[in-house]
Amino acid sequence: MPLVESGGPGDEVMKATIERATLLKGLSHVQSVVERRNTIPILSNVLIEATAEGSLRLMATDLDLQINESVAASVEQPGATTVSAHTLFDIARKLPEGAQVSLSAADGRMAIVAGRARFSLATLPRDDFPVIAEGELPTQFEMPAEALKQIIDKTRFAISTEETRYYLNGIFLHVSEDGGSQPVLKAAATDGHRLARVTLPRPEGAESMPDVIVPRKCVAELRKLLDEVDGSVGVSLSGTKIRFDLGQAILTSKLIDGTFPDYSRVIPTGNDKILKLDPSAFMEGVDRVSTIATEKTRAVKMALDRDKITLSVTSPENGTAAEEVPGEYVAAPFEIGFNSRYLMDILGQIDGDVVEVHLADAAAPTLIRENDKAPALYVLMPMRV
Repeated sequence: MPLVESGGPGDEVMKATIERATLLKGLSHVQSVVERRNTIPILSNVLIEATAEGSLRLMATDLDLQINESVAASVEQPGATTVSAHTLFDIARKLPEGAQVSLSAADGRMAIVAGRARFSLATLPRDDFPVIAEGELPTQFEMPAEALKQIIDKTRFAISTEETRYYLNGIFLHVSEDGGSQPVLKAAATDGHRLARVTLPRPEGAESMPDVIVPRKCVAELRKLLDEVDGSVGVSLSGTKIRFDLGQAILTSKLIDGTFPDYSRVIPTGNDKILKLDPSAFMEGVDRVSTIATEKTRAVKMALDRDKITLSVTSPENGTAAEEVPGEYVAAPFEIGFNSRYLMDILGQIDGDVVEVHLADAAAPTLIRENDKAPALYVLMPMRV
């Protein structure tokens, strides 16, 4: 395709060569932000800017979440354009390993050449591409990537997917003194049936941080990117926006505009019936008996007796199942029911070889944690069985 070196304002000129693996990795990050169905055509596109410094800047947005990523490239002609994110990603995926990919844009088309393969895609002008205006982000601090992973992994399964309670569709982050000597950062998620909370030392710089709710989609994209970060992540936020600086990639998101409920009220403090067991043996037992539970209820019954816990499921359609699991329990015998999937989600997050289950009665919230020193705690509402 002839490159138009000069022309009217509509001629967007850029030319760069990039290794397929580098392009694919960058595109894999940005294209997952792009929604498959878009009423606004340019939101299906990725903005590609070839810079004079020898990099390709890739950017994608859904108007609530935006990702910017820089990848190394050999730039012949700096410039920018936008092209279908999913199409370019699919092309890059199917190109041979080790290929050098030439990208050149002019006259509303982008030519992609790699070896004997040639593609020509329609482009839209970069000036039409929307950018999330961050405004001031007064709170700024750094967090180890590992700490952010821990926050996400131990809470995100409890994020609500009910759109009507939109203020529960994310992870709630807030700082508190907590009555202790050390100020803390807390992350919590709940869907009304279960609650997950992680407490970590407050990062330096987070003192006057506003309470914020980070949306589910931002959490999912951030978690994917964290796998490729070794050191720390820069976090900048205001009451309405949050930005994560992960080195090559920068993720910016609007925050959920709502009030997270005072979840501390549902964390039980006086549950005196304490059960201690091996989380993986317990989880396997729950998994086995719940094989016959119906999709709708997923209810598993726990009958507690002295050092004996019997798990059982009764299904009108499928029959019954029961299994005894070993554990320490000395309080009065009683029975309680839980949603087996919710219980297994929590048990899957317990790292140690003992889990404590603090119970009150068959109708009261149950507290689950590794021990009183563990950063994570979980609350699970029982079910009638």
